[in-house]
Amino acid sequence: MVHLFTFSMNKSLSPSPTSFLCACGPDIINPPPPSPKAASLNPFSSIRHGTCWFSTLNLSPKSSLLVLPLSRRRRLFECYVLQATPTHDVDSATSLFALFLEMGISKKGTDAILENHPALRVAPFESIRTQIHGLQNLGINGPVLFRLIKKRPDVLIAKEIHSLVCFLSHDLIKDTNMIEAAPLARLLTATDPKLLSGFEAKVRLLLDLGIPTERLAHVLNNVNLTKALCLKSYEEIKRMMSFLNGFGGVELILRRPAILNFDLDSQLIPRVEFFLNMSGGDEVATTTVLLKLPFILAYTVDHYTNHVDFFRSFAGLTDEEIFKIILVYPSLFSASRERKLHPRIEFLKQCGFNSNDIYKLLIKAPLFLSLSFDDNLAYKLVLLVKIGYEHRTKELGLAMGWVCRTSCKNMQEVISLFLNYGLTCEEILAMGKKHPQVLQYNHKSMKLKLDYLTQEMGYEVKEMLAFPAFLGYGFDGRIKHRFEASGKNSGEGMSINKLFSMSTARFSKKHEKKLPVPVTKAR
Repeated sequence: MVHLFTFSMNKSLSPSPTSFLCACGPDIINPPPPSPKAASLNPFSSIRHGTCWFSTLNLSPKSSLLVLPLSRRRRLFECYVLQATPTHDVDSATSLFALFLEMGISKKGTDAILENHPALRVAPFESIRTQIHGLQNLGINGPVLFRLIKKRPDVLIAKEIHSLVCFLSHDLIKDTNMIEAAPLARLLTATDPKLLSGFEAKVRLLLDLGIPTERLAHVLNNVNLTKALCLKSYEEIKRMMSFLNGFGGVELILRRPAILNFDLDSQLIPRVEFFLNMSGGDEVATTTVLLKLPFILAYTVDHYTNHVDFFRSFAGLTDEEIFKIILVYPSLFSASRERKLHPRIEFLKQCGFNSNDIYKLLIKAPLFLSLSFDDNLAYKLVLLVKIGYEHRTKELGLAMGWVCRTSCKNMQEVISLFLNYGLTCEEILAMGKKHPQVLQYNHKSMKLKLDYLTQEMGYEVKEMLAFPAFLGYGFDGRIKHRFEASGKNSGEGMSINKLFSMSTARFSKKHEKKLPVPVTKAR
């Protein structure tokens, strides 16, 4: 016979890590001692001096009801207590109520779960508790476990879930949490347990097909496990990996595991074939594009086609030229045609660029297509105009392309450096037109070279105006080395153009013998 009791939670009692304690009414003080069998089954069987210990899960005090605010504890909680006699066992529903109650599921919630999933009533209580322990060991606990059980109670009894838990806990790899709690919870919540059959074999297949054991966790935690494994057959996964082996294979998967989410026939094959056709059947070049930006496979064929058609029609580029730009900068597919591509190509046309000019600039400065106008390009455009570049000129278009390769701050520092050395805006403009890259060089490196030019080499800074490419040479390997090797100074009249533009072979033949032979110190 089952009696319904109401226990007041007004009085805070010291909880045990493995149970919670309730102050009970006088009706159950000093009951008959339970039989050993009843004591082993009944989670409420340890009763003494008006208190009862509800032994359920191995939960910490923080997860028990005693940590609830007193105002909530005053609302009482109801539980079914089996009269402690040696002739009755607790039924599974009674034990489940205590189990769920301590996890935060109310009586009403438990009733709804048992009503919708009557199999829980007859399932062995210990197997359910073991299943919960297994999920907790995999990191699914607290509110995540609470929501999982409420949404999909069959995770507590499904044999497929039990096999999965055992596999992830013991068989897959000795390290714990091979699959993180969040993706695992999503898998269990969204996937019919029947679809989990064969999960172990599919994971082992990934290892057999070349996924390194130490990178397996990276792959599993960055895919949609339902799409990548559960909804695909063993043979489908093998076929997908076989196809991808021709285009980067395992390396491609490791760079972007989410590729495994795609359907092979309707998504991957058409997308890869698009780039293969654009490349003229060049598998190596296609693989290079995919490895540079594996995310490119997330776009549809229609998306690719619309971008390519834009470059064909508006920029006047050939497919060969378009693919070469893709090869250099596959991220161009992430740029909006309306907000970025069209205005940028229109700007270049207004600067007097023809199709060949556009192609040459985009090959060298593809970032021009995707940088923010408000936060980047507009600021650089203002700086260029301030030093003398004119609107709608080819020089301005070329300069805009080159300064895409540096930050706004560095560009401003470069201009300030030239001004501090006494150069005028007109002279900076002249250098920029002669050598557009000059405004993209690192300002700290340029200061080092200018200091060396004026202080160590003895040249005037204006010597650089005739040969601004000097600022692009390496300091130690070219500038300092050649000056020391030549043994020259400004008084002997050798221009920096002649000194540094000479080929390495010719310079070595003419000057290397003048270098002192380095002395190796004895160790």
